[in-house]
Amino acid sequence: MPQEFDLIVIGAGPGGYTAALRAAQLGLRVACVDDWRDARQGPSPGGTCLNVGCIPSKALLESSAFYQRMGHDAAAHGINVGALTLDLGRMQGRKDKIVRQLTAGVSFLFKKNGVTFFHGRASFVSRDDHGFTLEVAGATGDLLQLLGKQVIVATGSVPRGLPLVTVDQDRVLDSTGALALTSVPARLGIIGAGVIGLELGSVWRRLGSEVTLLETQKKFLPVADRDIALETLKILTKDRWLTLELGIQLESVSVTAEGVKVVFHQGEEAHTLEVDRLVVAVGRIPCTQGLSLERIGLSCDERGAIPVDAHCRTAVPGLWAIGDVVRGPMLAHKAEEEGIAVAERITGQMPEVALEHMPWVIYTEPEVAWVGPTEEELRSEGRELRVGRFPFLANGRAKARGETRGFIKIIACAKTDRILSVHMLGPEASELIAEAVTAIEFGASSEDMARLVHAHPSLSEVFREAALGVDGRSLNS
Repeated sequence: MPQEFDLIVIGAGPGGYTAALRAAQLGLRVACVDDWRDARQGPSPGGTCLNVGCIPSKALLESSAFYQRMGHDAAAHGINVGALTLDLGRMQGRKDKIVRQLTAGVSFLFKKNGVTFFHGRASFVSRDDHGFTLEVAGATGDLLQLLGKQVIVATGSVPRGLPLVTVDQDRVLDSTGALALTSVPARLGIIGAGVIGLELGSVWRRLGSEVTLLETQKKFLPVADRDIALETLKILTKDRWLTLELGIQLESVSVTAEGVKVVFHQGEEAHTLEVDRLVVAVGRIPCTQGLSLERIGLSCDERGAIPVDAHCRTAVPGLWAIGDVVRGPMLAHKAEEEGIAVAERITGQMPEVALEHMPWVIYTEPEVAWVGPTEEELRSEGRELRVGRFPFLANGRAKARGETRGFIKIIACAKTDRILSVHMLGPEASELIAEAVTAIEFGASSEDMARLVHAHPSLSEVFREAALGVDGRSLNS
């Protein structure tokens, strides 16, 4: 007889494990099934984010930024560091330790909250009046069956491939392989200049690589506000820190004895790029392979995503789906919010998830962050707007840190003064954006934010000055 649960969650990434924990807090008998494995083939809950995504990439971004500061910025502070050497093995070891600590933390939380964890791959067997029968293929080859009254699919996403490119994780890498390099390539090519490409490019450029990014889009960061995107492009390509080739058409990729040869067109002109390593970073696609959704009468859309309504319900009663495997941006915090909301809806609550209020962050230097529509999108709707901007160059704390590039831009409705969106480029934008999310979520006006006292000196004062700027009354510029 299969083990029975009120709820089975497939996937222990940010969305899945959060949903499982919240459902257990609310009194449900919860199981969570996940197949991620550590170096010893043991369980490693946390999904892409903890294992090969958000967390390891930020660990390397932090280490590489520290290395760059020691090499280039220490002298300005009166600190002479002498000859700087890189121990990449130790840097990677630090990253791996952080991952182990956090995945172990998820396992601890499961035990603490009474979530039953199964290490293996789940697939649907059938559905009847009692619920859903799932088969779990264990990591050691054993098979068992579970019965869940309701199921949440939170299987995340996988790197998108390219028809002309074969990823071998040696010369040609995906984002996972790019985080595990054991030496710094002299020449690194990256196909894709989106969030993943820019962050990986930043890591290896700081550590000494010559980095070239190839992007099929003619516009740089088309999802970002134009003012932010253009200034980011200017900063990242200054003195060829990163080389960006936009509007390219990929013709061929071949592995040679010396490295990788990439042939592409820009307009009518043909180009050849020769690099030691090539990273494919062209986004991600939903991961539903092996779930056997057809056995319960569910099919995916043309993107491979599971269709859901505004509350993450599928067309099959009792079946929910969240995170990267459904519509909307592939963001860990979006998956978390959906997971919490679904757990609460199952238990009779009525939460809402405002996808339009999700913050976006790109962890370059300086960081990019935004919440809400771009100015172009708002104006295309015929909205009357007022815009306030304030540069970090005029902020005392930014000066003290030696990080003065960028600005904050606040867009408000000209009639009501309600803040519609906020766009940031600057130090700690990933932290500062939370105030903007709060302001928009609670319907604040620019006057509301301008009247709030911000500590001095702090980077947050730039937000207040931008709010004052909506009325043209910034004090320090």
